[in-house]
Amino acid sequence: MASSTSAIKRDRTFFGEPRGLAYLAFTEAWERFSYYGMTALLVLYMSQQLFLPGHVEHVAGFAAFRSALESVFGAMTPVALASQIFGLYTGFIYFTPVFGGIVADRWIGKRNAVVIGALLMSAGHITMAFDESFLVALVLLVVGCGLLKGNISAQVGALYADGDGAGRTRGFSIFSIGINVGAVVGPLACGLLAQIYGWHAGFGLAGVLMLIGLATYLAGYRTFAPETVAATRASKSATGERGQGRVVAALVFIMFITIFQSIAYYQNSNIALVWINDHAALDFFGFAVPVAWFNSIDPFVSIAIVPVLFGLWRWQQSHGGEPGELGKIATGAWICATGNLLLVIASLMPGRVHVLFPVMYDFLQGVAFIYYWPTLLALVSRAAPRRLESTLLGAAFLSLFVANTTIGRLGGYYEKLGPTSFWVLHTAIAATGGLLALVFGPRLSRVLAAGASSAAPAVRAGEQRSRKPEPHEEVGV
Repeated sequence: MASSTSAIKRDRTFFGEPRGLAYLAFTEAWERFSYYGMTALLVLYMSQQLFLPGHVEHVAGFAAFRSALESVFGAMTPVALASQIFGLYTGFIYFTPVFGGIVADRWIGKRNAVVIGALLMSAGHITMAFDESFLVALVLLVVGCGLLKGNISAQVGALYADGDGAGRTRGFSIFSIGINVGAVVGPLACGLLAQIYGWHAGFGLAGVLMLIGLATYLAGYRTFAPETVAATRASKSATGERGQGRVVAALVFIMFITIFQSIAYYQNSNIALVWINDHAALDFFGFAVPVAWFNSIDPFVSIAIVPVLFGLWRWQQSHGGEPGELGKIATGAWICATGNLLLVIASLMPGRVHVLFPVMYDFLQGVAFIYYWPTLLALVSRAAPRRLESTLLGAAFLSLFVANTTIGRLGGYYEKLGPTSFWVLHTAIAATGGLLALVFGPRLSRVLAAGASSAAPAVRAGEQRSRKPEPHEEVGV
């Protein structure tokens, strides 16, 4: 069992991190390139073309699908229907990774799951290039992402020793930069192609990009953590088990808190695009700015702001005032609320507003995201009991499922509420997350600190905290 207790040898060849992180980050960048390129077009494509007479009749199975939706949510206009489907699609994108992790762990392995997921997503993007296969495309994308996304995240964690908390945080931060690079470029490339050559050209490009992501992943195959099944689960001492129930409950409640800012944040890919199209002046020196391009602003900010925030947090730490994890999550919520408040102000103004309003809105959403989402992942990875770490990381993605299905439903009320009331609602939703984090943050932090303290004796006793997590411990990310 010497290999079980030995520390991981760190291969510092990618920003000081294991070399496998480079391939995983770039694979995720290409995957997010294709995903965000496609989602930047989706609502506009559905509401402006697919659901209009002359097109909607050609979508295989759509009459029955729409009837089923309207039996639950009532009759919907094309915009409301597009918002509802967008919310369901993006929601299930974050629901299926839990099951993708279980399938990989029990039957096919994480590497095979990622390869199959990439192939299914490529097929889904290419299938989206035809009106007739629209619903089939959505199913392929949801299933493929379920197999791919969570299992890549699990492999990031597997690159680090259990005790290497600082390295793990850096790894996830760099991994998030890869995500945001793809999120920046995807809407720009797919949006421009769709504007010049039509919607289906943009969707087709997304499929090609996903295949490039698969090639990147295969190129780094040998640098990933081995997937051989370990002998048995490590036995847990009574000391190590003590207090885990309270820690799990605290982490689940923190995930619940982040749902509020996620709802307000992810609306920027849904109704915010409709609002920008209808209320913002998009002519820039004679060039009509594609609405999809606005979806590149917040991920770009999430990349550019990282060194600034790292510097700010170091300065705060040296002056005794760096916010804790709950404080950063609360800060993200307040910044998100401020961004939505800008759209409230813009909606009260007559005529089309200056393009600076949606730009600043997306800027603030990007800062909010980097404050709360990577912080949540790092917190779960650090504080979760080892035997439940992957399950709880999967539960973190379920918070995005709840948020995205909710934004679809809320988007259905956009036309009824009107722009001003709609953005007031989202300002209040984000602020609710901030209030909950402030009110319950101190108590939650104490629970997590007590859980870490009770687990420490087990770690010192050699509970294999310095080894790579075994595959059976990574279910559900």
